[in-house]
Amino acid sequence: MSLIVRPARADELAPAQELVARSINELTVRHGFGAIATPRPPDFQAFCLRDDPRGLWVAEDGDQLAGYALSWVSGQLWFLAELFVAPDRQGQGIGAQLLGRALEHAVQAGAAERCLITFAFNLVSQSLYARHGLLPRVPIHLCSAARASLAGRTPHSALRATPIRDSADDLDALRRIDLASLGVPREKHHRYLLAVPGMQGVFLDDADERVGYAYVAPSGHIGPLAVLHAQAMPAAFHAALALAAAGEGGQVSVFVPGTSEALVIAARLGLRFALPMVLMSEH
Repeated sequence: MSLIVRPARADELAPAQELVARSINELTVRHGFGAIATPRPPDFQAFCLRDDPRGLWVAEDGDQLAGYALSWVSGQLWFLAELFVAPDRQGQGIGAQLLGRALEHAVQAGAAERCLITFAFNLVSQSLYARHGLLPRVPIHLCSAARASLAGRTPHSALRATPIRDSADDLDALRRIDLASLGVPREKHHRYLLAVPGMQGVFLDDADERVGYAYVAPSGHIGPLAVLHAQAMPAAFHAALALAAAGEGGQVSVFVPGTSEALVIAARLGLRFALPMVLMSEH
């Protein structure tokens, strides 16, 4: 049967995450990183489908799922969160068709900025994205360490951590930080994160000044983390690491841009550079 690319349905999100895990593991094993992905419940994907179904697409051939793409829009920013093709269907132009549909989403939403994050060693995908004006801009490293190895080693942070509430005042404070650091608001994503069971969301305050925020997942993963000005990043990163080290997850992990002082802190504390990624964008 011929390939069909169409909008995704809710009942296809779990099989799509299985495809994502297979595709990631095929790539990372081939490049010597081993199998790193396991299928996860499609909670965020279902949230995106409810919020804006224009951003989710599947490619099917008969009763077989051959590819899948997810993009979301926040303000003027379009972000390609997932685009994966089944390992046995790669090299057949399926990724290009899915990307075309995803880019239509950006046009329909009137997004002025387009970006994504992909594996730094995935040169085929980078070439595809570059043909559409998305160029490699910033290296990003997934850093990780056993939580026990950080216990008692994270320096004291001068910042005070205050829980984020799902209230108008707190969402407005988050909006101000996001506009200062990213240039776009992310209220819907904050509402999603604050509803995740076990997620710690905190403001980071320096005396009377609210300088940033951080989230720490039950697994020990840190992020997102944002600050109003670069000078606050070291103290904010130390505060987030301390929260993660005090948790119950076996690992502490975080994605750190190569342009950030936080990468120096991660290296000095013994976090391993586990996976190289790259931010690709128009501007």
